[in-house]
Amino acid sequence: MIKGLLFDLNGTLIDIHTDEEDLNAYRVTGNFLDYYGIKITPGKLKEKYFEINRRQRKESREKFPEFDAGKIFYEIIEKFSLSPAETEQEKSDRLALAETASRVFRASTRHALSLYDGVKDTLDIYKDKYKMAAVTDGQKLWAEPEWKSCALQDYFSFVLVSGDLGYRKPDERIFQMAIEKMALEPEEILFIGNDMYRDIYGAKNAGLKCVFFRSNQGDHSFHGEEADYIIYHFRELVNAINYIHLQEEKKNG
Repeated sequence: MIKGLLFDLNGTLIDIHTDEEDLNAYRVTGNFLDYYGIKITPGKLKEKYFEINRRQRKESREKFPEFDAGKIFYEIIEKFSLSPAETEQEKSDRLALAETASRVFRASTRHALSLYDGVKDTLDIYKDKYKMAAVTDGQKLWAEPEWKSCALQDYFSFVLVSGDLGYRKPDERIFQMAIEKMALEPEEILFIGNDMYRDIYGAKNAGLKCVFFRSNQGDHSFHGEEADYIIYHFRELVNAINYIHLQEEKKNG
């Protein structure tokens, strides 16, 4: 029987919209960096951001590589700073600046951030009945403030973020790591996600039962992959869990 619920975040619990093509985001981030002696135009900042991002993923040995936003901005700061960082303190300060700049950038690209309707009410139903955790693709520098802004931090025993691992879904390892941390068997965990490839395909390969939330984001099909249940509104998760429990009871006689 199901003893744990494992959730994707963005596109499943959190309705977030960002636009990294928006030149205004690079203008704002460039203006911020200018206060620290880093001179770069919005167009050049955009060019370097995507260039370094692509290079990081190309140089990775992972099948599903993740990038590191902090390192992207550190490299940009090093290249375009008016003066080099010479002391250990200056280098440490520059690392901190790179992390802050990456958050300024993320905030500048963000156009919407909220929970899907019914998420909190539904999580409240299950928070004392099941072990609950989350796995998400993204950067910890961005993801953690965002899930805290949505007041999700008290629902999960842990959140695994792909940016900390160097690889992203559908890599089975992120799901296997979650299974181990939850101290449950795969068949005892129900995964809920919104992307048929990255979420459902990946979780199925790790042996998890899956609910697909057909939200306004994510790929809704992948080579005939099927979830155990499909929901179109988050409140329908209650029906999905009841259905899967019933199916398990029938199977076990």
